[in-house]
Amino acid sequence: MAAKSKVKSSIDVAELTKAQAKVELMRLALELEGHDKRYYQDDAPSITDAEYDALRQRFNAIEKRFPEFVSSDSPSQKVGAAPSGRFRKVRHAVPMLSLDNAFAEQDVLDFVGRIERFLKLSDGKIAFSAEPKIDGLSMSLRYEGGELVTAATRGDGAEGEDVTANIRTLEDVPKKLKGRNVPGICEVRGEVYMTKKAFLALNERQRATGDTIFANPRNSAAGSLRQKDPSITASRPLGFFAYAWGEMSDMPEDTQSHMIAWFEHCGFKTNPMTRICHSVEQLLAFHRKIEEQRARLDYDIDGVVYKVDRIDWQERLGFVSRTPRWGIAHKFPAERAMTVLRDIEIQVGRTGSFTPVGKLEPVGVGGVIVQNVTLHNEDYIRGIGNKGEELRGGRDIRIGDTVVIQRAGDVIPQVVDVLIDKRPKDAKEFHFPKKCPCPLHTDVVREETATGEEGSRARCTGEFACPFQKIEHLKLFVSRRAFDIDGLGEKQLQYFFDEEWVREPADIFTLQKRNNKLKLEEIEGYGETSVRNLFAAIEERRKIPLERFIYALGMRHVGETTAQALARGYGSWDAFHEACLKVAKGDEEASAEMDALDQIGDTVIQSIKAYFGESHNRGIVERLKKEIEVLDAEKPKSNSAVAGKTIVFTGSLEKMTRDEAKAMAERLGAKAAGSVSKKTDYVVAGPGAGSKLAEARKHGVTVLTEDEWLKLVGE
Repeated sequence: MAAKSKVKSSIDVAELTKAQAKVELMRLALELEGHDKRYYQDDAPSITDAEYDALRQRFNAIEKRFPEFVSSDSPSQKVGAAPSGRFRKVRHAVPMLSLDNAFAEQDVLDFVGRIERFLKLSDGKIAFSAEPKIDGLSMSLRYEGGELVTAATRGDGAEGEDVTANIRTLEDVPKKLKGRNVPGICEVRGEVYMTKKAFLALNERQRATGDTIFANPRNSAAGSLRQKDPSITASRPLGFFAYAWGEMSDMPEDTQSHMIAWFEHCGFKTNPMTRICHSVEQLLAFHRKIEEQRARLDYDIDGVVYKVDRIDWQERLGFVSRTPRWGIAHKFPAERAMTVLRDIEIQVGRTGSFTPVGKLEPVGVGGVIVQNVTLHNEDYIRGIGNKGEELRGGRDIRIGDTVVIQRAGDVIPQVVDVLIDKRPKDAKEFHFPKKCPCPLHTDVVREETATGEEGSRARCTGEFACPFQKIEHLKLFVSRRAFDIDGLGEKQLQYFFDEEWVREPADIFTLQKRNNKLKLEEIEGYGETSVRNLFAAIEERRKIPLERFIYALGMRHVGETTAQALARGYGSWDAFHEACLKVAKGDEEASAEMDALDQIGDTVIQSIKAYFGESHNRGIVERLKKEIEVLDAEKPKSNSAVAGKTIVFTGSLEKMTRDEAKAMAERLGAKAAGSVSKKTDYVVAGPGAGSKLAEARKHGVTVLTEDEWLKLVGE
């Protein structure tokens, strides 16, 4: 089986079919998981931040186009990576989330337009705080009574690493906050960075002593901060820019820009290039100005960040999944390079999808060495789009061709073109396989589109009998966003699978019982300590939150966001499992109740029906459940009158948009549903409410006007 590519398909998002989108999202998520580990844990990324952010942008674009599902491997719900285990873990009181990205001026126009529509502003008078986006290591500093008590890395957004002792060595981080209006609890967030001059000097010292040579200032900053010995951190020149906040017992200011000024009063450094802009034109002009100055700055930046300045508007705008509506990172543009396509290999995904991976003559594109590129599907290689249109002027891609690779926008890297005049006489056409390369050699078929026509995506028909699909399911199961078993990575899992020691998830939890026969400590690369640590890590995962367990099952179209929605909706594994079994048997009432949950539609329901309708899958789940305990979903912490209630909004709301109303409900601990069922608690109906209002009356659900809703929640 081919290795996973470091790059992604270059077909335009607008041309993707649903089947293509689902398969691409699932495949690329595993790729991004590897990048996360290399970037956040190992401080040795194989692609740049620009590439990584652009990969995320493509996911967001696909999900926006297909809102009825979130891929089971979608990275749009994740932030960073799990803590590496070298430091004590710290749970963030307020999650450290990431900004969405903009790569073109139209993206910025769309961003501002969305804010105006959400807030129902017609005059366009929105002030934005704009600042260079520092390419460093995100950090959260917690102060209690004005004293620094904890410093934690971003980690996976929910949990980071405790690097307090190391952070205390930085001159830019005050140990005690100065100035006025210092809250009792104050979390200051920002970026740890190293200047270019300091980076070059550090690498010279590292080279002279035979130590690790860092790839860039960001890596050197991260590596310096993650030293077990704080004196090593102290010896390295690290800086810190403050630009955000987490938990605050009281807000000292009412705007983003005033908070930046307040950070300065407290003793922090802030970026002096931060500006206030009052229009899209001013934002774009500021971006162009910063791009011109980029090379002259002594620290790395990869774009400009725009944030709505008013904090009360930020609170109203809230978040979409893992990104705030009120902010965006406008990245700098693309770079290109030419190289030779040496080979094309087939990668078989978890759902049996075939992805051709182009093996390139390694080429540097903007400081990154690119060796692989995803060629998407058979038609794409032939130069045909999903609607039958020509791609690249109809030029096909052959082994031996010279191709143009681009790092840009939401597709990085992508094959921009094939240089026919450089095509060698012995260039080979690629013939797509008709049989799976697995030992079973099962047939390969082309998927059908929603209209019954032949699609462009090929899939192995072996299902769970195909070893490639089995191992990909297991890799998802142990991945960071699922069971996250430390010490059981892809390499170890593949070895256990090949030895037939782990063929399904339950086998992982019986390894220790079987070790008197397996004798893992005698395997090369293992020892008593590493085996003991592995078993301890497995034991730690015998209790798992409901949403992680649902995600880990690997059902098609049930990604992290969907798993969270299902967990919130059912609350416990027993309730969810019972509903799934009923849905699998065709119970219409159970299907209707599932359909009523927000973000759950027919695609997800049919996937759950197919999964639990298969006895093989039910057996896997039952055997696994005997080995673990699934924890109930966390109940809302809000004390509001609607905490734990299910709310449906319908009709034209007049004082807020529908999205804003849903965001408010979720902020108050309620569940915003998409349709009405007998389990709905309230329906908030505005003018023009139709079928949902009728359903509410049919089920005897309490109906509120918009004003009654606001009164109920105290707004």
